[in-house]
Amino acid sequence: MAAETQPPQINEIKEEQELKYLEFVQFATLEALMRCAILYSYAKERAGPLKPGVNTVEEAVKTVVAPVYDRFHLVPVELLKYADRKVGELDRHVPSNVKKVSSQARSVVSDVRRDGVSTFAKTIYSKYEPTAEQCAVSAWRKLNQLPLFPQVANAVLPKAAYCTEKYNEVIVSSAEKGYRVSAYLPLVPTEKIAKVFNGN
Repeated sequence: MAAETQPPQINEIKEEQELKYLEFVQFATLEALMRCAILYSYAKERAGPLKPGVNTVEEAVKTVVAPVYDRFHLVPVELLKYADRKVGELDRHVPSNVKKVSSQARSVVSDVRRDGVSTFAKTIYSKYEPTAEQCAVSAWRKLNQLPLFPQVANAVLPKAAYCTEKYNEVIVSSAEKGYRVSAYLPLVPTEKIAKVFNGN
């Protein structure tokens, strides 16, 4: 009988302990602490002749800090839970459009966690590319109306085209050689750019 009532109680306790709004703070803090611990461990291993001194200092710090830590280590978690509850109370007073933006931001963060930054960036690029093209063409038309701009553009554009061609060649050749960095660097779509601006 006690086993049947225990799971709902455990679920309630878990729900109380979980953060609803500020979970990203807890995640970022844990990530930062883990990276600092790895860095400290790496530095300590490679301390060379300073290693005994590092161990002595570490023991002295542990002796001083351990009682303080034992007493106050739950305070940051409790403060974060308190702030999370206050955000929940404020949530009732926030306009719906701000809530919508907040939920979209959470959605973006979860998408980036799930798919990775490069997949997310490709999705955003494909979604907003047509709008960016229209804005670029509109800006180009406005700039061409300025005095002397067409002459400056005619002088600069051949050099810019040459540089982007060389950039694309370097990226393609480095990808063929197997350099990983080339997978993260985009090619400049020179033909598409020329077609968009010549067509308009």
